[in-house]
Amino acid sequence: MKPILTIAVLLFVVAATPAQEAAPLLPPDFAGWTKAPGSTAGSDPRQADPSAPALLREYGFADFETATYRRDERQFTMRAARFADASGAYGAFTYYKLPQMQFEDIGSQGASADRQVLFYRGNVLVTAMLDKVTAMSAAELRALAEALPQPSRRETSSPPTLPTYLPKSRYVRNSARYVVGPVGLAAVEAPLPAALVDFSVSPEVVLGQYQTASGTATLLLISYPTPQIATERLKAIEASRPPAPQASSQPEAAPGRPAFSAKRSGPLVAVVTGEATAEEARSLLAAVNYDAEVTWNENTFLSKRDNIGNLLLAIFTLVGFLLAFALVMGVAFGGVRILAKRYFPDRVFDRSQDVEIIQLNLRK
Repeated sequence: MKPILTIAVLLFVVAATPAQEAAPLLPPDFAGWTKAPGSTAGSDPRQADPSAPALLREYGFADFETATYRRDERQFTMRAARFADASGAYGAFTYYKLPQMQFEDIGSQGASADRQVLFYRGNVLVTAMLDKVTAMSAAELRALAEALPQPSRRETSSPPTLPTYLPKSRYVRNSARYVVGPVGLAAVEAPLPAALVDFSVSPEVVLGQYQTASGTATLLLISYPTPQIATERLKAIEASRPPAPQASSQPEAAPGRPAFSAKRSGPLVAVVTGEATAEEARSLLAAVNYDAEVTWNENTFLSKRDNIGNLLLAIFTLVGFLLAFALVMGVAFGGVRILAKRYFPDRVFDRSQDVEIIQLNLRK
C-alpha cells in the first residue's frame, strides 16, 4: 500500500503545481519604446496567419506574439513568430518577403517596403508595421533584434547554407524561396512536383528566378542527405523530362519551348526550367558547384609531446643526467675508501690479517 500511496501523493502534487508560463517572445521595452498592455500570444498557427497555417507548421512554427509599442505620441504594431530553428524562420522570411522590398541590415537578414519591415534573427521572425519611418527606425529595430530570445544550441540558430549556392549573376532580386516540405513547394509554384523531390528523405529546396535573353528562368536547387540519394532523384527527374521534338536539328531550348536541364553536384541536384536557351541553361547549371565543408577538430600544430626534436632533446638530457649521476657515485665511492683507509687503517679495507671464515668440512 505504501508505494501506491506515495505515487498518489506525487500525482496530486504535480497536478496541483501551476504550470510555468512561457517567457514573452517580445521584450517589454527597447530603444525607448514600451510594450502596451493587451498583447496577444499563442501557439496556434491559424491565429498567427489564417491564410497559411499548414505552411507555418511545415517550417516548424512554435508560437507567436502580437504587441503594440508606444513612445510619446507614437505607436506601432509588431508580430513575432518563433520556429524550431533558424531554417524555419528563414523559410518563412523568404515566403513573406515581397519583390519590391529593399534590403535592410537588421537581425540576421531584413527587408522593408514603405512602413512595413520584415526581418528574422535566429529562429524568430518579426513583422513590424511602423507609424512612420525615421532616420532612427533601423537602429531601433536592430536594438529590438538583439533583445529577442535565441536558442542556446548553435545548430538551431544558424541559417541554412543551401541558398548560398544560388548564383549571383542575373539573379532577380527577392526571388529566392526556401522550402522544407510539399506545402511550401506548392506555395512557391515550383516547376517540379513533390513526388519527384521526395520529401520522405528530408531534402532542402531553394528556388530562384534569373533574367535571361528570352525572359525569366527558374533555378531549383535540392539538397539531399547523401550523393547516392541525389543520384537516384536526378534519374527520376530526368525521366520525367518533357519529350524532345522529333526534328534533331531543333535546339534543346528553342524559342517558345521551356528549357529543362538538370545536373548533380555532390548531394545537390540543380534543375533549370523556364524561358532560357540551352546555352543559358548550361551557364546557370555550371555556376552551381557543391563545396564540401570539412571540419577538422584536432590540433593542426605539433605539441611538445608530438615534436620529435623535443623527444631527442629529452633523450640526451636523460643520458647526461645518468652520466653525471654515475660520475658522482664513482667519486663518492672512491672518496669513502680513501677516507676510511686514512682514518681507520687496516680496519675496514686492506687488512693485514685474513679474516677467519668458518668452514664446514663435508668430505667423507
